[in-house]
Amino acid sequence: MHNFFIGEILGTMTLVVFGCGVVANCLLKESKGQNGGWIVITAGWCFGVVFGVFVAQAAGSMQADLNPAVTLAKYFLRIYSCFTEVMFRILAELVGAFIGAVIVWLAYLSHWKVTDDQNLKLAVFATGPAIKKPMANLITETIGTFILVFGIGALASNQSISPGLIPYLVGMLVWGIGLSLGGPTGYAINPARDFGPRLAHEVLPIAGKGSSNWQYAWVPIVGPILGAVFGAIAWSMFLVKF
Repeated sequence: MHNFFIGEILGTMTLVVFGCGVVANCLLKESKGQNGGWIVITAGWCFGVVFGVFVAQAAGSMQADLNPAVTLAKYFLRIYSCFTEVMFRILAELVGAFIGAVIVWLAYLSHWKVTDDQNLKLAVFATGPAIKKPMANLITETIGTFILVFGIGALASNQSISPGLIPYLVGMLVWGIGLSLGGPTGYAINPARDFGPRLAHEVLPIAGKGSSNWQYAWVPIVGPILGAVFGAIAWSMFLVKF
């Protein structure tokens, strides 16, 4: 079955398997990648974006958003004209992110019990602030997503770039955002990437898990939405639409 709904599910699932998977590899006790560090984590998310886009396109979603913020930005820019389609894309992204998180839980099944720190277990699935200041955290997520949307627009509107290179360049864009802006909040920049795995953390029988920290969960949802809106406005005002 090839259509945008299946494509967004499988693409976002791939993104989260790579992304949450690399966090698990670096954080969970007795993993061979334990203490791999921030550069390893950001690289893993980069690769997740690249291969997630390829999977989504191969399965039927040529737009390969993998991110409700990107989907909403395209709706504001009238790339998508049907709001129902937008809602189904977002639903698919949430489902794919949840499935990807379940796969990561299974892949590291032996490591949850031996990892004592509940915060590390949650960090595999969901983002959290380095310093808990909700408004400052919201600003960080808004800025990161603005840069994401603005950067994707720059790539997509540049006629000198081969379409086949776009997934690699978007991956590099996400890598750069993680390296430069990821420190304060863990750079969710994607509501599905945070909400789907956070929900998986809530419902899965993860050995020794603690709270899913739903009090913070609104930040990686509202921040990326605001960033998407501002990014779309900027494109409408200053640059060629993508």
